[in-house]
Amino acid sequence: MGLVPVTTTGLLLQTTQADVLSEIRNDALLSSSLWVNIALAGLSILLFVYMGRNVSTPRARFIWAATLLIPLVSISSYLGLASGLTAGYIQMPAGHPLAGEEVLSQWGRYLTWTLSTPMILLALGLLADVDRGSLFTVIAADIAMCVTGLAAALVTSSLLFRWLFYVVSCAFFLVVLYGLVVEWPKSAARAGTSDIFGTLRALTIVLWLGYPIVWAVGVEGLALVQSVGLTSWGYSGLDIVAKYVFAFLLLRWVAANEETVATAGSGTATAAAPSDD
Repeated sequence: MGLVPVTTTGLLLQTTQADVLSEIRNDALLSSSLWVNIALAGLSILLFVYMGRNVSTPRARFIWAATLLIPLVSISSYLGLASGLTAGYIQMPAGHPLAGEEVLSQWGRYLTWTLSTPMILLALGLLADVDRGSLFTVIAADIAMCVTGLAAALVTSSLLFRWLFYVVSCAFFLVVLYGLVVEWPKSAARAGTSDIFGTLRALTIVLWLGYPIVWAVGVEGLALVQSVGLTSWGYSGLDIVAKYVFAFLLLRWVAANEETVATAGSGTATAAAPSDD
């Protein structure tokens, strides 16, 4: 008798995943938004390994390793979504345009962003040779942004709390933007990487601004767009450019300018050690 609750729970879990998988398979728009990313992530991994084959200096290899982790995390996460492992149904709270309805939540996306976006910032920070304090602060704010975004997506008890978590997530995003716009460009100028840093920074800022917009207008927020598949493509389209295109541009520049990267300023390297008097 003691085994019955465990068995029942296990069956319910499997049934839920099976239902999610069935919905994904039956929605061509939703399914394609996941599998296109899986294919591009796989191709990116192979391409980035090839691009980094001749990178030899420690600093350049550090940037290459951080950048390679971006598609590695993405392919794992998107497989989780496509299988139904990291997606599930939630009932929207009172006051939401879809109140009382069960909506498919792709909460696994927030796990992807929590693990992959810090790698984007780490690569950018290394490229600009920012000090460790600023690098830690921006990455910590980024992780907090993703975690509170996850909370905003999963809260079902109150519409107010969904939007409060959304506002807090956006506040953390402002910290990230401050680092990218105000502090890090100065370090990049000293490191001699301001041109490529400026391009990648602009790409990152513009695309990352798209995520809270998709959340707000999609099924999780105001539900102006009530199609889960269309909302999913909004996120997936942003991911394609913000991750794979970003990583390609960065690695191509690093491979062609390895000497500049190796002889960049010493902000990151010296922050942990006291200077000689």
